[in-house]
Amino acid sequence: MKLITLNFSLLLIIGIFFSVADSTCRRGCDLALASYYVWLGSDLTFISNVTQTPIATILSYNPQIPNQDSVLADSRINVPFPCDCLAGGEFLGHVFTYAVNSGDTYEHVAQTSYANLTTVELLQRFNRYPAYNVPDRGAVLNVTVRCSCGDRDVDRRYGLFVTYPLRVGETLESVAAANNLSVDVVRAFNPTANFSAGSGLLYIPGRDQNGNYPPLNTRYHVSVLYFYKNTSKFCGAIAGISIAGVAGVFIVAACVYVGFLRKKNEGKIQLLPTVSDDQSQRAGTSFKGPDSSGTRDGTSPGIAGITVDKSVEFSYEELANATDDFSIANKIGEGGFGAVYYAELRGEKAAIKKMDMQATKEFLAELKVLTHVHHLNLVRLIGYCVEGSLFLVYEFVENGNISQHLRGTDREPLPWATRVQIALDSARGLEYIHEHTVPVYIHRDIKSANILIDKNFHAKVADFGLAKLTEVGSNSMPTGRLVGTFGYMPPEYAQYGDVSPKVDVYAFGVVIYELISAKEAIVKAGGSAADSRGLVAMFEEVLNRPNSSEELPKLIDPRLGDNYPLDSVQKMAQLAKACTHENPQLRPSMRSIVVALMTLSSTTEDWDVGSFYGNQGLLNLMSGR
Repeated sequence: MKLITLNFSLLLIIGIFFSVADSTCRRGCDLALASYYVWLGSDLTFISNVTQTPIATILSYNPQIPNQDSVLADSRINVPFPCDCLAGGEFLGHVFTYAVNSGDTYEHVAQTSYANLTTVELLQRFNRYPAYNVPDRGAVLNVTVRCSCGDRDVDRRYGLFVTYPLRVGETLESVAAANNLSVDVVRAFNPTANFSAGSGLLYIPGRDQNGNYPPLNTRYHVSVLYFYKNTSKFCGAIAGISIAGVAGVFIVAACVYVGFLRKKNEGKIQLLPTVSDDQSQRAGTSFKGPDSSGTRDGTSPGIAGITVDKSVEFSYEELANATDDFSIANKIGEGGFGAVYYAELRGEKAAIKKMDMQATKEFLAELKVLTHVHHLNLVRLIGYCVEGSLFLVYEFVENGNISQHLRGTDREPLPWATRVQIALDSARGLEYIHEHTVPVYIHRDIKSANILIDKNFHAKVADFGLAKLTEVGSNSMPTGRLVGTFGYMPPEYAQYGDVSPKVDVYAFGVVIYELISAKEAIVKAGGSAADSRGLVAMFEEVLNRPNSSEELPKLIDPRLGDNYPLDSVQKMAQLAKACTHENPQLRPSMRSIVVALMTLSSTTEDWDVGSFYGNQGLLNLMSGR
């Protein structure tokens, strides 16, 4: 069994290592800040829209602003945002979305709308429109803002950083004084900055919501550098392992390649960015101490090195002890690919999915996705184990899933505002895997049971066992077998097996209908399967009637009572209808859905029902046009 485990681990090393070997960043961090210079005519509502950040959240990082109406022009405010590893690991940044208005140019968007947080060059690079032909209206731009997660080689006292556009007249001394920092600290984090230029970006330590500078508490882990530095030891061990011919040649070739990279990159290894412990965790879970490396007798010493992205290799013994030998008392769920158990590992809460060895494909799919894709609204993978069975260890998300809250008799009904927030969170997670990863991931099993809710009632998309990769810009591709859950499958997938991101969009529309009605995706009339109806058909029948506003309340969750704004429910239903359109080409993208839900959550804009069937019109909603 140890030999099988080791060979399996070696395959994981090869599969994951080659995808990170050439990266200059390996992961981002949950939080960075953008210093937005408030120009005359802008206000918090505008800034909230262009950064897709709620006003209340912005205010929490700016205690000097008592309310949203007291923001002064020619001042700065800090806007929180996640800092991701972008462009295949080339740099740290975040991609905001911007709905183009009449007269917009790249220069205007960069210098005015985003207050020099981005550049014309970045806009040209990450958008398909040439600078001389930006659409007059109806388009959406990717706005890339660079960020920093800190540097342990400079100063570990600081773990939260502000992307700070330097302005004419500002100096090293004035920037340091304005942020209560020493000149030496600002210079140390910006050694190449030209402070006399009056332009360019600085990265300076920032304060959290409590007014403190969070430290860079780097947790103990064996990074990918461990794999570089221990190449000879690791490859030498292979000589004593019995591996079949072709696999052996492949492993040896991998070692030669890694050895070459080690030589090639000796001079730049130290430049790889590092992330603090509290930045790398999304739910307070951290695994500290020497045991966190995950190495043990009989396993590859390099395994922790390649699973640097929050993936620890656990022993079976540790998982068994943490779950009382996988007792019924610790079992918290059951899925198509295995049971889920609650555990406390090294003092932290976790959820462990136990899968049969036959589920290797699903195991590898989920491991691959969650090792490389990190987002606040995606469940976080902590580690794995391949002894006896296949185990995936996740952060423990306290509040169960949407389905349990909507239909569980032991749960309080979710308020309407919370349901909108859950929809927005879920959409953001899906938008990330559809729009901001290379390759693009398609979940293929979006449903209410696969969207978890944390203690603050924010949503996280989970269960990536059926995830499929596709190239950026691909419309659809055939799949060999039908997977997923009935009631959430769109017609083109159920009939022809066509897979595209619009498969997830359709399923997300069904989830919205569930949030409105608390009904299951397939409703059984009188408990009989023969009389069952799809939730999509039930809503379409009502929404297509001329008096739909009078009929819709019959489908709204009765546990809400009268505690909901009917206008808001109607707009959510219209969005769900657009998502579940029979023609996948007429469904909005997840990016458009995020913008629409942001608009709904702010309740400051009017929605045009017809615009959902054309993404360009939908995106105009951000500007109220």
